[in-house]
Amino acid sequence: MIYRAIGLMSGSSLDGLDIAMVEFEEVRGQWNYNVEAADTIAYSDEWKNKLQSATQMNARDYLHLHSEYGLYLGKLTQEFIENNHLEHRVQMIASHGHTTFHEPQNQFTAQLGDGAAIAAETNINVVSDLRALDVALGGQGAPIVPMGEKFLFPDYGYYLNIGGITNISIQSEDKIIAFDVAPANRILNLLAAKKGQEFDGDGNIAAAGKVDTALLTKLNSLDYYKNSGAKSLANDFGTDTIFPIIENAQLSTEDAMATYIEHIAMQIGYAVSANPRPKNSNKMLITGGGAFNAFLIKRISYFMKQYGIEVVIPEKDTVAFKEAIIMAFLGLLRWREENTTLATVTGASRNSIGGAIWMGQEY
Repeated sequence: MIYRAIGLMSGSSLDGLDIAMVEFEEVRGQWNYNVEAADTIAYSDEWKNKLQSATQMNARDYLHLHSEYGLYLGKLTQEFIENNHLEHRVQMIASHGHTTFHEPQNQFTAQLGDGAAIAAETNINVVSDLRALDVALGGQGAPIVPMGEKFLFPDYGYYLNIGGITNISIQSEDKIIAFDVAPANRILNLLAAKKGQEFDGDGNIAAAGKVDTALLTKLNSLDYYKNSGAKSLANDFGTDTIFPIIENAQLSTEDAMATYIEHIAMQIGYAVSANPRPKNSNKMLITGGGAFNAFLIKRISYFMKQYGIEVVIPEKDTVAFKEAIIMAFLGLLRWREENTTLATVTGASRNSIGGAIWMGQEY
């Protein structure tokens, strides 16, 4: 069976909207995929400000933004379809949305980008709100990518995604363990901005710095890192908790960057050491924007080598668009009425088929 779907992903780093058109084929329970077209559309300063300020809006303005952003996503998707000559080939769109409020402890999560608006703008069937049911069932609603990793990337024992937040999935024995590790690019980009850069490219700023032991110790001692099992991070943990600690250390940007990269790499090491090892593979697939940061990968590889784990950076499309690819895959699983989330990963009371369906196609 062949499916063609578009996945939309907007991460906490606010780099832009990732769009991927993917063809999936299932043969006797085995899945293959091919990325037919993909792009990252950078947000304007206006949209960055809107998304960053969403959590401070009153209810009316927030709901207006939810609809406005959905229409914007629909417009960008329609332009992507036309630019890549994909008319009449897209069966569905799966949109993650942009996370604003994420409070699984209170059993709610919110992602901007009204799925109904996307469907109305594109006249294509849309799946959205992929996290909501899992959270309602007492889960963290995150990570949700392990289901896609399980079927699309079966040859790895570890999956590390480094975006605004870095998260890890471990194929441990007979189940998948997954959780958010630490804020990543969201902090690194804030530090790079002090040097007038949007991000630290290959990690050259960090490579020029030295690790500050006092700051590193303070970061590693934060309560979140003492939690075990299913756990997830809201965007404001990085901006409201971690970044002020770094600022108060009054280090040079180079030393702050080097220290924070060491913190990320160490926390990944702790995550690996604290959980059972996979039986079938000692390879770690690293994706997300942070995979392009050579200095960060060097430090992660240093810690992984201690556990005999081989770090693998895949082809560029998979690095940059894995989450958009998996959103498209989760959308088709929802359409097939198959589980999209795993209780062993999120801590929910059961596995679930998550996602709201909006029928953009006229029948």
